[in-house]
Amino acid sequence: MANKPGKRQFGYVRTLKSGRIQASYLGPDGIRRFAPNTFPDQTSAGVWLTLRQADLIRGEWNDPDLGRILFGNYAERWIEEHELSPRTQELYRALLRLHIDPFLGRKELSKIGPETVRKWRQDLQDGGRSADAVAKSYRLVRAIMATAVDDERIKRNPCRIKGADTAARAERPVATVKQVYALADAIGPRFRVFILAAAFTGLRWGELIALRRMDVDLDDASIRVERSMAQLSGGKLVVKPPKSDAGIRTVPIPAVLVEEMQTHLREYVEPQAESLVFTGPRGGTPKRGSWRSTVRWTAKVREAGLPAGFHFHDLRHTGNHLASKSGASTRELMHRMGHGSMRAALIYQHKTDERAREIAVRLNEVVAREAKRDDDGGAAGVPVPTT
Repeated sequence: MANKPGKRQFGYVRTLKSGRIQASYLGPDGIRRFAPNTFPDQTSAGVWLTLRQADLIRGEWNDPDLGRILFGNYAERWIEEHELSPRTQELYRALLRLHIDPFLGRKELSKIGPETVRKWRQDLQDGGRSADAVAKSYRLVRAIMATAVDDERIKRNPCRIKGADTAARAERPVATVKQVYALADAIGPRFRVFILAAAFTGLRWGELIALRRMDVDLDDASIRVERSMAQLSGGKLVVKPPKSDAGIRTVPIPAVLVEEMQTHLREYVEPQAESLVFTGPRGGTPKRGSWRSTVRWTAKVREAGLPAGFHFHDLRHTGNHLASKSGASTRELMHRMGHGSMRAALIYQHKTDERAREIAVRLNEVVAREAKRDDDGGAAGVPVPTT
């Protein structure tokens, strides 16, 4: 028979028939809490109780019962409770089903520590998952665990692997202006402006196919972006807000696109204000898979002199690159791209060194001009740079 509990200043310990030591204490809610395991001696049990007492004194005590919910159940609830677009919700459920639940789903939140997360991530990599899938899955687990911390189910987020939230991606190709026009010509008149608008405005596919006649103001040479269309796995298109609040924006369009858009609106768009700007020959909204086959995208890309594997989204990449080359500031790029953070905008600025070279050339011309003026005026010892 187990011995009676020993009296302590904080908590209780008792020796079980096995010789192991059991530790417990009364929580602030008056409920007795037992250690999740027994201890080999009273010293070890006392250390555990001392740590629990310290948590209470610092105000960092968490109800351990809250952390005993299974990760899979908590993750499902997390997805349900968050305001997510249908496509994002679909993506998160797929990540949970394919990459997270099989490893972490049956574990209690409180039992998932940094070592568990590292092993899970390593198992994904060893199992042949793509770097992108691993990074997305890690970001999702980290976000769920961050909410668990806020809910006081766990004390600290166990996702602490530096760099695990990003995946190295191959450099995407940038089309030249000549190649953009060549691709637009190859695609044909109905979708010519679709191509040009993607490249010269930087709008996303979903934002382009959601444009209505009333969103295009040619007098002001601008496009108003207020919605997007997302395609779910079953092919259904759903209208949703842009990816972030920053996605609702007015994007000026270059003069070279205004006349092209006038022709497009006149020939391919119904006169009603709500009419979609880009539709197929039968009036349907373009869908990625069928649109690619309809316009013979792969062949047209090759015909335009673009590299194999050039994606429609690379036209947005091209547009952002061109905007950066034009001298747009970080804030201007963020607005144009519809991003709420500087990260993406800085990528284009860091990669655009042609502008820096142009500035250096102009600076050289200024220095040369000023130096020559000083030399003509009698100044001595001023070298005249060569251009």
